[in-house]
Amino acid sequence: MKHLLIVILSAVTALSASAQVAELPGVVINHSPASKGKYLGSPSICILPNGRYVASHDYFGPKTKEFETAITDIFVSDDKGASWQKSATLRGQFWSTLFHHNGAIYIFGTCRHHGNIVIRKSTDGGESWSNPYDARNGLIVEGEYHTAPTPALVHNGRIYKAFEYATHKVRKWGRRYSAMVLSAPVNADLLDAKSWRCSNILYSDPSWLGGEFRGWLEGNVVYDHKQKRLLNILRVGTIKGVGVEQCARVEVSSNGKQISFDTATGFVSFPGGAKKFTIRYDERTAKYWTLVNNTDPEKLVIKNDKTRNTLSLYSSTDLLEWTKERTIIDHPDIYYHGVQYVDWQFDGEDIVAVVRTAWEDEEGNAHNQHDSNYILFHRVARFAENTTLK
Repeated sequence: MKHLLIVILSAVTALSASAQVAELPGVVINHSPASKGKYLGSPSICILPNGRYVASHDYFGPKTKEFETAITDIFVSDDKGASWQKSATLRGQFWSTLFHHNGAIYIFGTCRHHGNIVIRKSTDGGESWSNPYDARNGLIVEGEYHTAPTPALVHNGRIYKAFEYATHKVRKWGRRYSAMVLSAPVNADLLDAKSWRCSNILYSDPSWLGGEFRGWLEGNVVYDHKQKRLLNILRVGTIKGVGVEQCARVEVSSNGKQISFDTATGFVSFPGGAKKFTIRYDERTAKYWTLVNNTDPEKLVIKNDKTRNTLSLYSSTDLLEWTKERTIIDHPDIYYHGVQYVDWQFDGEDIVAVVRTAWEDEEGNAHNQHDSNYILFHRVARFAENTTLK
């Protein structure tokens, strides 16, 4: 009866949503109607010294070749995000993050769904890119790996990026992902595989969280200014998908060789922790900031990892306690609306973000809240306006 009620509610929501197309909560970077079967994922953004914004996203779904040769498109904006133009298409790039480093743009991810780790470089503002065809030119590690557009952190002479090892004997989603971190000296040739050091691989245990643990993934390497240590903070999925959402805090050695996890203290509550998030530190406010799909455990109708209709800004001084600063986007429908997988950057007093968005269009609803039909650009103006500056 409960499942029937959900189906009925879903159908009613679909009819009401298609009857009136709501205004999009951002500037369109790209759009792909649900009927195409090509959903838009993994948005990332970086800002160049000349003020240009560069954004990327990949394609997933039944009409794509995400498991063979995945596609990522690059877009640029020279008017602060008011308009966007496609500058390049990368074949063999997936789940990737953009970052600017030593005068060049890099895009770092995998070559396909559970593929090799690859990195590419652009020296002309995102118009043309290198090809990762061997270990000297961007093919970093061969095998089955997973990641997401999470930060490439520069700290104390090294650059760090979290990945997940996906060549696990258990092939199920979540359980197949094991935590790891890649790092390289900041002045090394980042296209050369020999520049990168891989940490040990941390396997998860299904007995964690009282047997509720389902998987950890999409880690953020963050420097903990209070404890003077590096952390890899990962999204955590649970089997039932209810209750307070959590993240996992994995410690990373300063040389990037070792990562470790204390099950007694490593799981902490984190708003939106069951979905992908990006954490960055702001020197002006001396706070960490994140944009998350927060949920109210008492009002859950579907699992918290599938509830993505609200996007909120949170801050923290210690990576433990998080304060909600404001709601950025909110839609009452949980089945066909998602504002998710947000990547973002500080831009002066603002935050600029790219959002994987499921929203109604001229055809009707998105396929569901997960299978996004838009990549949108959004600006959070004066994000710290209620914060005492350092």
